[in-house]
Amino acid sequence: MSDMTTLANVKQYLGVTASDDDALLSRLITAVSEGFESCLNRVISSAPYTEFRDGNGKGVMMFANMPATAVSSVKIDGLAIPAAPDFTGYGFRFDESLLMLNGAVFDKGRRNIEIAYTAGYVTTPKDLEQACIEVVALRFKERDRIGHQSKSIGGETVTFITAEAPKSVLATLGWYKKVVPL
Repeated sequence: MSDMTTLANVKQYLGVTASDDDALLSRLITAVSEGFESCLNRVISSAPYTEFRDGNGKGVMMFANMPATAVSSVKIDGLAIPAAPDFTGYGFRFDESLLMLNGAVFDKGRRNIEIAYTAGYVTTPKDLEQACIEVVALRFKERDRIGHQSKSIGGETVTFITAEAPKSVLATLGWYKKVVPL
C-alpha cells in the first residue's frame, strides 16, 4: 500500500502553507488511502502477483488484479507456456485485463494454472488521487465540527456534509472497485 497523494497536493488544495498540521494531514492521507484500497478490494499501486487458479478449459482467463502490465510466467499443469511471438504463434499474450493463449487452453483442473505477473498503476490515476485529496480535506475540516450536521449563526444556517464521502468520490471509486470474484 502506498499513499494515493502527497502532502504538498493536499496542502495546495486546502490553501494551507504552514507546517503545523503536516503530521495530521500525513496520517489522514495514509488512512484515506488504506480505506480506499479496502473499499476497492484491491491494491492500486503496481505490485507483483503469483496466482494459482483453476483451469477453465478455455483459451482466455481474466487477471484477478488489473491493469496487468507484465507477465513473467504462465504454467499449465506445471508446464511452462512461452510468450507468443505474435498474435498467431503458440504461447501466451495479454492485455490489461485478460491472459490469452494461442494454440492451447487452460486445461480444466483444480489450482493447475500458475500465473506470475505485475499489475497496478505506477502512479495513482489523477481522478482517484483527487478523490483522496477531497476526502482528506473533508476529514481535516470536520475536526472543527465533529458531531454537527448544521450550525446557525445570526439567523443564517450552514449545513455540513454528513456522508462518508461526497457522491463524486463514490462515483470515482466505483470505476476502480474490484467486483468480480475469480
